[in-house]
Amino acid sequence: MGRVTTAPATGASSAFLVRGDDPSLVAQEAHGLITRLVGDADPGLVVEEHGAPGADGIDVGAVIDACTTPPFLVERRVVVVRDAGRLTATDAARLVAYLADPLPSTSLVLVGGGGTVPQSLVKAVGSAGGMVEASAGTGKARSQWFADHVRHGPVRLDGAAAALLADHLGEDLGRLAGLLDSLAAAYGPGASVTAAELAPFLGGAGAVAPWDLTDAVAAGDTARALAVLRRLLDSGFHPLAVLTVLHRRFEQVLRLDGSGAVTPDAAASLLGLRSSFPARKALEHGRRIGTDGVARALQLLAAADLDLRGSTGLPGEAVVEILVARLSRLARPARRGR
Repeated sequence: MGRVTTAPATGASSAFLVRGDDPSLVAQEAHGLITRLVGDADPGLVVEEHGAPGADGIDVGAVIDACTTPPFLVERRVVVVRDAGRLTATDAARLVAYLADPLPSTSLVLVGGGGTVPQSLVKAVGSAGGMVEASAGTGKARSQWFADHVRHGPVRLDGAAAALLADHLGEDLGRLAGLLDSLAAAYGPGASVTAAELAPFLGGAGAVAPWDLTDAVAAGDTARALAVLRRLLDSGFHPLAVLTVLHRRFEQVLRLDGSGAVTPDAAASLLGLRSSFPARKALEHGRRIGTDGVARALQLLAAADLDLRGSTGLPGEAVVEILVARLSRLARPARRGR
């Protein structure tokens, strides 16, 4: 399942912590949570914000005063603390003390950002059941996250449109909600949207993960590998950083070649990895290209490293494009039976 955890029902917790790696997803999840807590009431009477970005620190005394003040003209108060990572250990201790006996009519919402939230406060909120993980995860979890959010979005995307949108966004899933809202504004809530109708709303292509490049290279899919490389470079990836990603993969493949490791767990142990998932990829990559392919890959990487450091007049982007094309050809289907 996805990493976004549905917040407990309104009133089930006195405090919530919304956290994640993507500030856009954190902000969206916090907005949704606050909306659910406010319900049909007037947000202007219910919500009180603290710690706005750009402010000098967080006045935890004012936060606690807000939390301990009974609601007026409404049934409950929602106290929001932005960039909760700016809270100090002393601030956290005061909030933990408050949470030991909170006011039932107050919901405290801590929004991650600005640093690391003190662990004592994380534990206090977690024990109250108010943790909200605003993360899409990786692999199948990310795909499921995307599918769930599209399915529950304000418009209906057909299969081709959903596939186009997933490929276009890449790692930039924080843009998903805004795009779906734009489609709803243009075509109406609940409208069915085709790929042709979606296309005009797509801006620049989103970034992709570095492992998308190594996966395409390992699959021998030269066209896909070059397309992923272009998106990495366009998103600000330096050619030397691309070389580092590729070198790391082939270094793992080299260590596994002839090691006797035949299972992902054994490969992970040999490589010192906590997860067998990347170890399995390296193991399978090595099987596809064989010992000769590993040796050739290391020669290509060494030559590209010299080229990027000035031994050729080619631009850095051209150097890594040639490298990626040559590395991916090592794993083409014709070689797999060798």
